[in-house]
Amino acid sequence: MCNTCGCAVTPAGRGLIYRPIETETHVLSTLNHLLAENNTQAAHNRAHFGAHGVLAVNLMSSPGAGKTALLEATIEALRDQMRLAVIEGDLETENDAERIRARGVPAVQITTGAACHLDAHMVHRALHQIDLAGIDIVFIENVGNLVCPAGFDLGQHRNVVLLSVTEGDDKPAKYPVMFRAADLVLLTKTDLLPHLDDFDPAQAERRLRQLANPAPLWPLSSKKMTGLEPWLDWLRGHARKASAPAHSGVEFSAALNHA
Repeated sequence: MCNTCGCAVTPAGRGLIYRPIETETHVLSTLNHLLAENNTQAAHNRAHFGAHGVLAVNLMSSPGAGKTALLEATIEALRDQMRLAVIEGDLETENDAERIRARGVPAVQITTGAACHLDAHMVHRALHQIDLAGIDIVFIENVGNLVCPAGFDLGQHRNVVLLSVTEGDDKPAKYPVMFRAADLVLLTKTDLLPHLDDFDPAQAERRLRQLANPAPLWPLSSKKMTGLEPWLDWLRGHARKASAPAHSGVEFSAALNHA
């Protein structure tokens, strides 16, 4: 993962390297330093969300699994109920952020260049462009990738992983780190199931359970707006916990994470 390919050295992390890298030992030492710095920043982000009573949800999936489409459907369903904001992560373009803004929701685009995941420092900078005082939920749409995003804490309260029916029901077995990290798995593009003969939702769930992950797995179609209610109820419930009075952001986050 990032410890071997070097993508832990994201644009946000390069400034944390304070001496030349000369040996493999120095490489590992520097990457460990970057990950430690990331975790420190993530804790700060989480406390910041908690202090404002905001639920932070990290959306992860392979490219094209339907993260932005899910957000568009969610915005339409919750438009009159909750105040939402989105942080978008992609290597290039503002395409996804523009789709969200077109729905009347504030969106900050992070372009990572060559980095295949977001990190906590990137999210921290994006948060300076969002007025959390007027927000109930911040969605962080991570870079499309089933490997590296699972290894980086952004300060979120919950991880949601999307699995499209066009990808294959063996993805939980192939990418165990990602699916073990999931607090919720959404089976997307289910309107295509009648046209596919090689995807078995029950098999996908069995492979998730083989990872000892009890997270719910719910099928839905963002395009057809079907199967959304369990997801929306899940968001409403966690947002209520987020907005409940707390003595501090840290205490709030701890309570939510044990819920």
